Amino acid sequence: MKIIDIVNKWPFHLGVIVFSIVSDQLTKLWALVRFTNDTGAPNHEVINVIGEWIRFQLVFNKGAAFSSRPQDLMPFLPPWLFFLLISIVASVVLLWFYRSIDKRDWMSRLGVVMILGGAVGNFIDRMRLSMVVDFIDCDLPDFIMTRFPTFNVADSFVTVGVAVVILSPVILRKLHKQIKDEKQGTEH
Repeated sequence: MKIIDIVNKWPFHLGVIVFSIVSDQLTKLWALVRFTNDTGAPNHEVINVIGEWIRFQLVFNKGAAFSSRPQDLMPFLPPWLFFLLISIVASVVLLWFYRSIDKRDWMSRLGVVMILGGAVGNFIDRMRLSMVVDFIDCDLPDFIMTRFPTFNVADSFVTVGVAVVILSPVILRKLHKQIKDEKQGTEH
């Protein structure tokens, strides 16, 4: 059995989802224990991992991606209910998208399960804490922004998953062309 055959099976995909959730929650638990005082408040400590480029510090995100606040669009809903509804809709869309991907496109399917695992990790925080625990702080060249927004392992899974889905048609060009040709052949 080829490695691609293993990577493209649902038990492997389920394993990726579970791994992303467990690694995300364990690292967030570490961050909470390491960077809060006895009352649970952040102690504002910073650990330089690679100089100023990569460091760990605790940040609580009460919004969505990049601390945006989409829940303000529907102020009549409590934030937990807003994020619950958004998470359910996003999960249904991701599962529909996963099922619509040709089974031979292992990269896109893997990317979608990475996105789903990361989304569930952050959803757990929102339901449990009413906010998301972020702790990875990276510096980027100043032409973009002073520092990149602080993120977590779940955010990393989502970002890499999106990149994998976007890159799949480029990397698996021949396969995508074959799938497209087959679909056009069945339509005529």
